[in-house]
Amino acid sequence: MASLLVSDTSVLIDLHRGGLLEALFTLPLEIGVPDLLFERELRHWGGPALEPLGLKVLSLDADGVALAQSYRGREPRLSVADAFALALAKAGGHILLAGDRSLRDLANAEQVACHGVLWVLDGLESGALLQPQALLAALEAIASHPRCRLPASEVHRRIERYRRAASRHR
Repeated sequence: MASLLVSDTSVLIDLHRGGLLEALFTLPLEIGVPDLLFERELRHWGGPALEPLGLKVLSLDADGVALAQSYRGREPRLSVADAFALALAKAGGHILLAGDRSLRDLANAEQVACHGVLWVLDGLESGALLQPQALLAALEAIASHPRCRLPASEVHRRIERYRRAASRHR
């Protein structure tokens, strides 16, 4: 069975900005979100169109909800949806896909494997699921957005690598 990635909303938004939402579902992984996140943040933002691509909408049991509440108590900057995503990843032994620094830090403290947008791009690149030119265009679109919080040095490194690879493929 494939590994499951539990995503927060910020990663999905960044991937949408880069035109990579459909590509995310080509990775050899299952993608899921907590039902609360889906209802509050994705239902009216194109979330139903992601379900046929493979998006799993997952529920927490009572213990999972209590765990999410404890995360909010520990880190008040977390949204309820982010706390549910972390609790779902922790309870199920899944990988968290997150962009928010406080969420990533808490995941690390909870020993939950956590990755972000650049890791998704790396997976698309290493699996040859997208051409370098497409990766370059996507990352440039994501990085040019005013709310982009990706590390500039890592973005620059990948942009240069994608440019080199794209020039070899012409």
